[in-house]
Amino acid sequence: MQENTLYRIIFHNQDKIYEMYARSIHHGSMIGFVEVEKIVFGEKSSVVVDPSEEHLKSEFSHVKRTFIPMHSVIRIDEVDRQGTAKISKASESEGNIMHFPVYTKPVDTDI
Repeated sequence: MQENTLYRIIFHNQDKIYEMYARSIHHGSMIGFVEVEKIVFGEKSSVVVDPSEEHLKSEFSHVKRTFIPMHSVIRIDEVDRQGTAKISKASESEGNIMHFPVYTKPVDTDI
């Protein structure tokens, strides 16, 4: 994997959609997780400050590697240039994104 390869990762996290950029993505050593390393943020010299990107920077400021559950990942793209990292509200009325269905065993009430 080349050092200049850049990936955009979009995933669900607590009713929000995170979009961020990283230099390295693997299937990870933990089964069911995507391993994301070398997270990249915008230039510090930019005049315009995006609050959602600043929130992402502070949340992941000391993170070397993060593990994202596979069922939370919406999309991973290899991109030519970096966009703005952001957090947006996941709204069921907007777009066509749907959570992966999770089976839970019904509770037996005849005890």
